[in-house]
Amino acid sequence: MENTKRTEAEINQIPASQFEPLEKNTTIEREVISAPSLSFLQDSWRRLKKNKAAVFSSSLLLVILLISIVTIFFSPHDPTAQNVNYINLPPKIPGIDINGFNGTATVGGQLVDKYAAANVPDDVYFYLGTDGLGRDLLSRLFMGTRISLLIAFIAAMLDIIFGVTYGLISGLLGGRVDNVMQRILEVLSGIPNLVVMILMLVVFKPGIFSIVAAMAITNWIPMARIVRAQTMKLKDQEFVLAATTLGEKRSKIAFKHILPNISSVIIVQMMFSIPSAIFFEAFLSFIGLGLKPPTASLGMLLSDGYKTFRFLPYQMWIPAVVLSVIMIGFNLLADGLRDAFDPKMKE
Repeated sequence: MENTKRTEAEINQIPASQFEPLEKNTTIEREVISAPSLSFLQDSWRRLKKNKAAVFSSSLLLVILLISIVTIFFSPHDPTAQNVNYINLPPKIPGIDINGFNGTATVGGQLVDKYAAANVPDDVYFYLGTDGLGRDLLSRLFMGTRISLLIAFIAAMLDIIFGVTYGLISGLLGGRVDNVMQRILEVLSGIPNLVVMILMLVVFKPGIFSIVAAMAITNWIPMARIVRAQTMKLKDQEFVLAATTLGEKRSKIAFKHILPNISSVIIVQMMFSIPSAIFFEAFLSFIGLGLKPPTASLGMLLSDGYKTFRFLPYQMWIPAVVLSVIMIGFNLLADGLRDAFDPKMKE
């Protein structure tokens, strides 16, 4: 038995040659951080990239925005030029011989080449057709998208300027000031947007300015309420109390300590407000209270296409699809930003 135990001990014994002495002044890192430290924005961007829908939506919206800007200088045709000889021409794309995209249309049960009937030159194409006044729909679609996005971004700026400022002041001051400011918000929120728009038309001419003025009265209220709630939650935190104790001014506390901590909420709410503003403009233009011809917007194109939808459905389908894509894209991007900025969300 003793010989057996001794044999096992000799087998299990590790040779001394396999040991290496540890130097006292070694520079070998024995504890390496497995992942680099990330800031809040870097971590949010990392989480956002994992949301494929948000990344695709942001890329698509960026392409649409770039196209709408580039077509200010380079457009297939003049979006406001009328030609009575080219009225209601169907789409025609060079190199495609498919009914509906080759300039043909059914008239009286027969397939007719509308471009040949209108004596359109062979080198002239209207990729999305023309409207009832002979204007190129593709050029007007570029113009309409550009104006709709312009109004939407103006509405977003109004949310930041009025909503954020109002919410910060109301939440930080509190007390009677907050009570009075919230009663004012309740009065403004009780006024329907359509009534405000009609009042704007009484004072101003129909156009971008009247739509923006209507948005400036009521559309920033949700942003103000959200910012107020976040401010009231943060103003009792230790870092704000420490700044107050050290004698910091309230304005400096608001813009240096509170505003950076609620920036994610502001960005998400702003992204949700953009599609709402686009739909608001499209609705007003559709019912005849928005922009006036020859200016085009997505709502104007929908209003014009609605009149001939049974006979020329492409005049309504095309702006409707573009409007839907833009609104869905902004909503998906806003959902992705909301999840990315929330550290409690599970990956």
